Amino acid sequence: MTLRAVVKGVGHYLPTRVVENAEFEASLETNDEWIRARSGIERRHFAGEGETTSSMATAAAKAALDMAGMTVDDVDAIVVATSTADLTFPSAATMVQDQLGMRHGFAFDIQAVCAGFVFALTNANALIVSGQARRVLVIGAETFSRIMDWTDRSTCVLFGDGAGALLLEAQEGEGTSADRGILSTDLNSDGSYRELLYVDGGSSTGTTGYLRMQGNQVFRHAVEKLSKTATTAMERAGIDGTDVDWIVPHQANIRIIQGTAKKLGLSMDKVVVTVQDHGNTSAASIPLALSVGVQRGQIKKGDLLVTEAIGGGLAWGAVVLRW
Repeated sequence: MTLRAVVKGVGHYLPTRVVENAEFEASLETNDEWIRARSGIERRHFAGEGETTSSMATAAAKAALDMAGMTVDDVDAIVVATSTADLTFPSAATMVQDQLGMRHGFAFDIQAVCAGFVFALTNANALIVSGQARRVLVIGAETFSRIMDWTDRSTCVLFGDGAGALLLEAQEGEGTSADRGILSTDLNSDGSYRELLYVDGGSSTGTTGYLRMQGNQVFRHAVEKLSKTATTAMERAGIDGTDVDWIVPHQANIRIIQGTAKKLGLSMDKVVVTVQDHGNTSAASIPLALSVGVQRGQIKKGDLLVTEAIGGGLAWGAVVLRW
């Protein structure tokens, strides 16, 4: 028998404030058509006053627990993927732990920018497979609206806020690709690409900053690296594209999503797409897409999924799991 990390519940949270593309026309030399053509984004959600990464993460976690029919008493650990924690420290995860009323177990953050949720899933899987935890809440949550340069039309129109969460549980499988749960993972990074996507400030430099991105360069690396990591993860799971029910990619840009699907030889009919409604929510985008995919009736129990993401670092990776 093989121990697997199986999804028991999924949930998400989106702020109530919806920002349509047209809202940017008053302050930037841009318009709805320009934004849609270059990104596929039509609208995004921005956190309101008093909303933070930890509060949104907590709401998403509660939704996932409700779907699973469980409470925090059933959870051993919390892993939050975020680049926009409420404070430098403590971690957003311990804040979520407190807001959930959880007084046991452990909680920590993972920071891999847009690839954060893939890294968090991989770490949660390792905790479960090693016997360190039986049930783990894995959350992606971001408030990127708070690190935008609102004069830079090439970046500020792309990002949004939100949170998504999965509850993973240890279950025994047969050790084949027919098992439910996480079947394989692949993680990568290369720090020499730092200048392509970063925030130009941080606590150790005594500065604050805004997100900076060389979009054309990120696009070039994204399609190549995402298709390669997805292929590697599928090979490790002993599957190929014909076995896949759904690709659930990081929702950064529709052209990246389309380019990656094409390179993998998969139809867009097999891709869960939410970028038009959420924009790029960084580490929150994959769990948001998973939750929305379940709500839409696209993702069903037993479906074989591939998730892949790339973010600042550069950091990138993929996870294969059976729902």
